[in-house]
Amino acid sequence: MFLSVFTLLLLTACGNSDSKDSISTIKLADAGWDSIRIHNGIAQIILEEGYGYDTEIVNGTSSATLQALQQGDLQVYTEVWSDNLGDAYTNAIDSGDIESVSTNFDDNSQGLYVPTYVIKGDPERNIEAVAPDLKTIKDLEKYPELFKDPENKDKGRIIGAPSSWIISKHLDEKLTTYGLNEKFTYLAPGSDSSIVADLASAYKKGEPWVGYYWSPTWVTATYDLTLLEDEPFDQEAWDKDKSGAFPPNDVFVSVHKDLKTQAPEVVEFLSNYETSSALTEEALEYMGDNEASPEDTAKWFMKENEELWTSWVPEDVAEKVKAAL
Repeated sequence: MFLSVFTLLLLTACGNSDSKDSISTIKLADAGWDSIRIHNGIAQIILEEGYGYDTEIVNGTSSATLQALQQGDLQVYTEVWSDNLGDAYTNAIDSGDIESVSTNFDDNSQGLYVPTYVIKGDPERNIEAVAPDLKTIKDLEKYPELFKDPENKDKGRIIGAPSSWIISKHLDEKLTTYGLNEKFTYLAPGSDSSIVADLASAYKKGEPWVGYYWSPTWVTATYDLTLLEDEPFDQEAWDKDKSGAFPPNDVFVSVHKDLKTQAPEVVEFLSNYETSSALTEEALEYMGDNEASPEDTAKWFMKENEELWTSWVPEDVAEKVKAAL
Protein backbone atom coordinates (compact mmCIF):
# COMPACT_ATOMS: atom_id res chain seq x y z
CA MET A 1 0.00 0.00 0.00
CA PHE A 2 2.75 2.44 0.96
CA LEU A 3 4.70 1.95 -2.22
CA SER A 4 1.65 2.23 -4.45
CA VAL A 5 0.50 5.43 -2.75
CA PHE A 6 3.93 7.00 -2.90
CA THR A 7 4.48 5.96 -6.51
CA LEU A 8 1.19 7.65 -7.35
CA LEU A 9 2.37 10.81 -5.64
CA LEU A 10 5.62 10.80 -7.58
CA LEU A 11 3.93 10.19 -10.91
CA THR A 12 1.44 12.95 -10.21
CA ALA A 13 4.22 15.37 -9.35
CA CYS A 14 6.17 14.57 -12.50
CA GLY A 15 3.21 15.61 -14.61
CA ASN A 16 3.29 19.34 -13.72
CA SER A 17 5.47 22.14 -15.03
CA ASP A 18 6.13 23.90 -11.74
CA SER A 19 9.64 25.03 -10.83
CA LYS A 20 11.39 26.20 -7.68
CA ASP A 21 10.46 29.79 -8.57
CA SER A 22 6.86 29.44 -9.71
CA ILE A 23 3.85 27.19 -9.32
CA SER A 24 0.43 26.91 -10.95
CA THR A 25 -1.13 23.97 -9.09
CA ILE A 26 -0.87 23.67 -5.32
CA LYS A 27 -1.27 20.14 -4.00
CA LEU A 28 -2.67 19.47 -0.55
CA ALA A 29 -2.37 16.28 1.52
CA ASP A 30 -5.40 14.22 2.47
CA ALA A 31 -4.14 11.82 5.13
CA GLY A 32 -7.48 10.14 5.64
CA TRP A 33 -9.64 11.89 8.24
CA ASP A 34 -12.54 14.33 8.03
CA SER A 35 -11.11 17.40 9.75
CA ILE A 36 -8.12 17.62 7.41
CA ARG A 37 -10.57 17.39 4.50
CA ILE A 38 -12.55 20.33 5.83
CA HIS A 39 -9.40 22.42 6.35
CA ASN A 40 -8.27 21.47 2.86
CA GLY A 41 -11.63 22.63 1.54
CA ILE A 42 -11.28 26.01 3.28
CA ALA A 43 -7.75 26.44 1.95
CA GLN A 44 -8.80 25.41 -1.56
CA ILE A 45 -11.57 28.00 -1.73
CA ILE A 46 -9.18 30.76 -0.68
CA LEU A 47 -6.36 29.58 -2.94
CA GLU A 48 -8.58 29.22 -6.00
CA GLU A 49 -10.99 32.13 -5.60
CA GLY A 50 -8.72 34.56 -3.77
CA TYR A 51 -5.32 33.89 -5.29
CA GLY A 52 -6.17 32.25 -8.62
CA TYR A 53 -4.27 29.00 -8.15
CA ASP A 54 -5.40 25.58 -9.25
CA THR A 55 -5.45 23.05 -6.42
CA GLU A 56 -5.35 19.29 -6.16
CA ILE A 57 -5.97 16.92 -3.26
CA VAL A 58 -3.67 13.89 -3.03
CA ASN A 59 -4.66 10.96 -0.81
CA GLY A 60 -2.29 8.78 1.18
CA THR A 61 -1.36 7.61 4.67
CA SER A 62 -0.03 10.16 7.14
CA SER A 63 3.54 8.90 6.75
CA ALA A 64 3.35 8.72 2.93
CA THR A 65 1.91 12.21 2.57
CA LEU A 66 4.48 13.66 4.97
CA GLN A 67 7.26 12.07 2.94
CA ALA A 68 5.71 13.45 -0.24
CA LEU A 69 5.59 16.92 1.34
CA GLN A 70 9.24 16.60 2.31
CA GLN A 71 10.19 15.68 -1.25
CA GLY A 72 8.15 18.51 -2.78
CA ASP A 73 5.53 16.28 -4.40
CA LEU A 74 2.98 18.06 -2.18
CA GLN A 75 3.07 21.68 -1.13
CA VAL A 76 0.61 22.00 1.78
CA TYR A 77 -0.40 19.88 4.78
CA THR A 78 -3.18 21.65 6.69
CA GLU A 79 -3.29 19.32 9.71
CA VAL A 80 0.03 17.81 10.77
CA TRP A 81 -0.37 15.96 14.08
CA SER A 82 3.28 16.49 14.92
CA ASP A 83 3.75 14.20 17.93
CA ASN A 84 1.89 11.34 16.29
CA LEU A 85 4.36 11.48 13.41
CA GLY A 86 7.29 11.52 15.83
CA ASP A 87 10.78 11.33 14.35
CA ALA A 88 9.47 11.46 10.79
CA TYR A 89 8.14 14.95 11.42
CA THR A 90 11.16 16.09 13.46
CA ASN A 91 13.57 14.87 10.79
CA ALA A 92 11.63 16.61 8.02
CA ILE A 93 11.75 19.88 9.96
CA ASP A 94 15.44 19.49 10.87
CA SER A 95 16.36 18.81 7.25
CA GLY A 96 14.77 22.11 6.24
CA ASP A 97 12.62 20.38 3.62
CA ILE A 98 9.37 21.44 5.28
CA GLU A 99 8.39 24.32 7.48
CA SER A 100 5.48 24.53 9.91
CA VAL A 101 4.14 28.01 9.34
CA SER A 102 1.26 28.12 11.83
CA THR A 103 -0.55 26.16 14.53
CA ASN A 104 -3.98 25.22 13.22
CA PHE A 105 -5.10 24.18 16.72
CA ASP A 106 -3.49 22.72 19.85
CA ASP A 107 -6.43 22.10 22.20
CA ASN A 108 -7.02 18.49 21.18
CA SER A 109 -7.13 15.09 22.85
CA GLN A 110 -6.78 11.43 21.90
CA GLY A 111 -6.80 8.03 23.52
CA LEU A 112 -9.21 5.24 24.44
CA TYR A 113 -12.88 6.15 24.69
CA VAL A 114 -15.97 4.33 25.95
CA PRO A 115 -19.60 5.38 25.53
CA THR A 116 -20.51 7.32 28.66
CA TYR A 117 -23.45 5.00 29.31
CA VAL A 118 -20.96 2.23 30.10
CA ILE A 119 -19.93 4.21 33.20
CA LYS A 120 -23.04 6.24 34.04
CA GLY A 121 -25.86 4.41 32.32
CA ASP A 122 -28.55 6.14 30.27
CA PRO A 123 -32.02 6.18 31.90
CA GLU A 124 -33.67 7.54 28.75
CA ARG A 125 -32.54 4.43 26.87
CA ASN A 126 -32.99 2.09 29.82
CA ILE A 127 -29.27 1.34 29.87
CA GLU A 128 -27.73 0.50 33.24
CA ALA A 129 -24.18 1.43 34.18
CA VAL A 130 -22.11 -1.73 33.81
CA ALA A 131 -18.70 -0.33 34.79
CA PRO A 132 -19.25 2.55 37.24
CA ASP A 133 -15.67 2.26 38.50
CA LEU A 134 -14.07 2.46 35.05
CA LYS A 135 -12.00 5.64 35.02
CA THR A 136 -8.56 4.87 33.62
CA ILE A 137 -7.03 2.80 30.83
CA LYS A 138 -5.47 0.54 33.45
CA ASP A 139 -8.91 -0.08 34.95
CA LEU A 140 -9.78 -2.00 31.78
CA GLU A 141 -7.95 -5.01 33.23
CA LYS A 142 -11.02 -5.58 35.44
CA TYR A 143 -13.45 -5.67 32.52
CA PRO A 144 -12.27 -7.93 29.68
CA GLU A 145 -15.54 -9.89 29.85
CA LEU A 146 -17.48 -6.66 29.36
CA PHE A 147 -15.79 -5.86 26.02
CA LYS A 148 -15.76 -9.41 24.65
CA ASP A 149 -13.84 -10.17 21.49
CA PRO A 150 -16.41 -11.92 19.26
CA GLU A 151 -13.63 -14.02 17.75
CA ASN A 152 -11.93 -14.93 21.05
CA LYS A 153 -14.34 -15.41 23.92
CA ASP A 154 -11.49 -15.66 26.42
CA LYS A 155 -10.42 -12.08 25.83
CA GLY A 156 -11.83 -8.60 25.56
CA ARG A 157 -11.31 -6.47 22.45
CA ILE A 158 -9.92 -2.97 22.11
CA ILE A 159 -10.41 -1.23 18.78
CA GLY A 160 -7.17 0.53 17.95
CA ALA A 161 -6.12 3.27 15.57
CA PRO A 162 -6.04 2.44 11.85
CA SER A 163 -3.16 0.09 11.10
CA SER A 164 -1.48 2.55 8.70
CA TRP A 165 -1.28 5.31 11.33
CA ILE A 166 1.88 5.66 13.42
CA ILE A 167 -0.23 6.10 16.56
CA SER A 168 -1.50 2.53 16.19
CA LYS A 169 1.96 1.14 16.93
CA HIS A 170 2.26 3.45 19.94
CA LEU A 171 -1.10 2.34 21.30
CA ASP A 172 -0.27 -1.34 20.84
CA GLU A 173 2.97 -0.82 22.78
CA LYS A 174 1.12 1.06 25.54
CA LEU A 175 -1.33 -1.81 26.02
CA THR A 176 1.56 -4.27 26.24
CA THR A 177 3.29 -2.05 28.80
CA TYR A 178 0.12 -2.06 30.92
CA GLY A 179 -0.27 -5.82 30.54
CA LEU A 180 -3.64 -5.41 28.86
CA ASN A 181 -2.49 -7.56 25.93
CA GLU A 182 -2.89 -10.56 28.24
CA LYS A 183 -6.62 -9.93 28.63
CA PHE A 184 -7.50 -8.05 25.45
CA THR A 185 -7.08 -8.47 21.72
CA TYR A 186 -5.82 -5.30 20.06
CA LEU A 187 -7.60 -4.86 16.73
CA ALA A 188 -6.11 -2.25 14.40
CA PRO A 189 -8.71 -1.62 11.66
CA GLY A 190 -7.88 -0.62 8.13
CA SER A 191 -9.48 2.81 8.26
CA ASP A 192 -11.11 5.49 10.37
CA SER A 193 -14.49 4.56 8.89
CA SER A 194 -14.10 1.03 10.25
CA ILE A 195 -13.74 2.40 13.79
CA VAL A 196 -16.79 4.59 13.35
CA ALA A 197 -18.90 1.77 11.95
CA ASP A 198 -17.99 -0.50 14.87
CA LEU A 199 -18.70 2.24 17.42
CA ALA A 200 -21.97 3.27 15.77
CA SER A 201 -23.21 -0.33 15.77
CA ALA A 202 -22.45 -0.80 19.46
CA TYR A 203 -23.81 2.62 20.41
CA LYS A 204 -27.12 2.03 18.64
CA LYS A 205 -27.57 -1.21 20.58
CA GLY A 206 -26.39 0.31 23.86
CA GLU A 207 -23.58 -2.22 24.10
CA PRO A 208 -20.16 -1.75 25.75
CA TRP A 209 -17.37 -0.57 23.41
CA VAL A 210 -13.83 0.61 23.93
CA GLY A 211 -11.53 1.98 21.30
CA TYR A 212 -9.23 4.68 20.02
CA TYR A 213 -10.46 8.05 18.86
CA TRP A 214 -9.51 11.69 19.03
CA SER A 215 -11.00 15.14 19.27
CA PRO A 216 -11.95 17.30 17.42
CA THR A 217 -14.10 15.00 15.29
CA TRP A 218 -17.76 14.78 14.38
CA VAL A 219 -17.77 11.45 16.20
CA THR A 220 -16.85 13.00 19.57
CA ALA A 221 -19.27 15.83 18.85
CA THR A 222 -22.14 13.46 18.01
CA TYR A 223 -21.73 10.59 20.47
CA ASP A 224 -21.57 10.93 24.24
CA LEU A 225 -18.14 9.42 24.89
CA THR A 226 -15.76 9.45 27.85
CA LEU A 227 -11.99 9.57 27.39
CA LEU A 228 -10.34 7.11 29.80
CA GLU A 229 -7.76 8.76 32.01
CA ASP A 230 -4.06 7.93 32.04
CA GLU A 231 -1.02 8.95 34.05
CA PRO A 232 0.12 12.53 33.30
CA PHE A 233 2.27 12.81 30.21
CA ASP A 234 5.97 12.34 30.88
CA GLN A 235 8.38 12.45 27.94
CA GLU A 236 10.88 10.02 29.46
CA ALA A 237 8.19 7.45 30.25
CA TRP A 238 6.63 7.88 26.82
CA ASP A 239 9.94 7.39 25.06
CA LYS A 240 10.69 4.31 27.14
CA ASP A 241 7.50 2.27 26.75
CA LYS A 242 4.60 4.59 25.75
CA SER A 243 3.25 4.68 29.29
CA GLY A 244 1.31 7.71 30.46
CA ALA A 245 -0.97 10.02 28.51
CA PHE A 246 -0.42 10.64 24.83
CA PRO A 247 1.90 13.57 24.09
CA PRO A 248 0.26 16.96 23.69
CA ASN A 249 -0.21 17.49 19.98
CA ASP A 250 0.44 20.77 18.26
CA VAL A 251 -1.45 20.44 14.97
CA PHE A 252 0.48 22.46 12.41
CA VAL A 253 -0.06 23.85 8.96
CA SER A 254 3.11 22.85 7.12
CA VAL A 255 4.49 23.62 3.67
CA HIS A 256 7.33 22.45 1.46
CA LYS A 257 10.33 24.78 1.58
CA ASP A 258 10.02 25.82 -2.08
CA LEU A 259 6.54 27.26 -1.63
CA LYS A 260 8.05 30.33 0.05
CA THR A 261 9.63 31.35 -3.26
CA GLN A 262 6.99 29.82 -5.54
CA ALA A 263 4.05 31.55 -3.86
CA PRO A 264 5.10 33.79 -0.96
CA GLU A 265 1.61 35.29 -0.68
CA VAL A 266 0.20 31.81 -0.13
CA VAL A 267 2.69 31.10 2.65
CA GLU A 268 1.74 34.42 4.20
CA PHE A 269 -1.92 33.38 4.16
CA LEU A 270 -1.15 29.95 5.63
CA SER A 271 1.01 31.58 8.30
CA ASN A 272 -2.16 33.28 9.54
CA TYR A 273 -4.31 30.14 9.37
CA GLU A 274 -5.50 29.36 12.89
CA THR A 275 -8.69 27.74 14.19
CA SER A 276 -9.41 25.70 17.34
CA SER A 277 -10.66 22.27 18.33
CA ALA A 278 -14.04 23.80 19.17
CA LEU A 279 -14.41 25.48 15.77
CA THR A 280 -13.22 22.37 13.95
CA GLU A 281 -15.62 20.18 15.91
CA GLU A 282 -18.51 22.52 15.10
CA ALA A 283 -17.75 22.05 11.41
CA LEU A 284 -17.48 18.29 11.85
CA GLU A 285 -20.80 18.21 13.69
CA TYR A 286 -22.44 20.16 10.84
CA MET A 287 -20.89 17.74 8.37
CA GLY A 288 -22.25 14.71 10.22
CA ASP A 289 -25.69 16.11 11.00
CA ASN A 290 -26.27 17.24 7.42
CA GLU A 291 -24.38 14.46 5.63
CA ALA A 292 -22.48 17.28 3.94
CA SER A 293 -19.35 16.90 1.84
CA PRO A 294 -16.07 18.42 3.10
CA GLU A 295 -16.39 21.05 0.36
CA ASP A 296 -19.90 22.09 1.40
CA THR A 297 -18.84 22.04 5.04
CA ALA A 298 -15.92 24.34 4.23
CA LYS A 299 -18.33 26.81 2.62
CA TRP A 300 -20.62 26.63 5.64
CA PHE A 301 -17.67 27.22 7.97
CA MET A 302 -16.54 30.27 6.02
CA LYS A 303 -20.00 31.79 6.00
CA GLU A 304 -20.32 31.20 9.75
CA ASN A 305 -16.82 32.50 10.55
CA GLU A 306 -16.25 35.30 8.08
CA GLU A 307 -14.52 37.53 10.62
CA LEU A 308 -12.00 34.77 11.33
CA TRP A 309 -10.91 33.74 7.84
CA THR A 310 -10.92 37.27 6.42
CA SER A 311 -8.26 38.10 9.03
CA TRP A 312 -5.95 35.57 7.37
CA VAL A 313 -5.80 37.33 3.98
CA PRO A 314 -5.54 40.85 2.50
CA GLU A 315 -8.78 42.74 1.97
CA ASP A 316 -8.76 42.40 -1.83
CA VAL A 317 -8.37 38.62 -1.55
CA ALA A 318 -11.15 38.44 1.04
CA GLU A 319 -13.50 40.36 -1.26
CA LYS A 320 -12.88 37.95 -4.15
CA VAL A 321 -13.56 34.95 -1.93
CA LYS A 322 -16.70 36.49 -0.43
CA ALA A 323 -18.01 37.19 -3.92
CA ALA A 324 -17.41 33.57 -4.92
CA LEU A 325 -19.14 32.26 -1.80
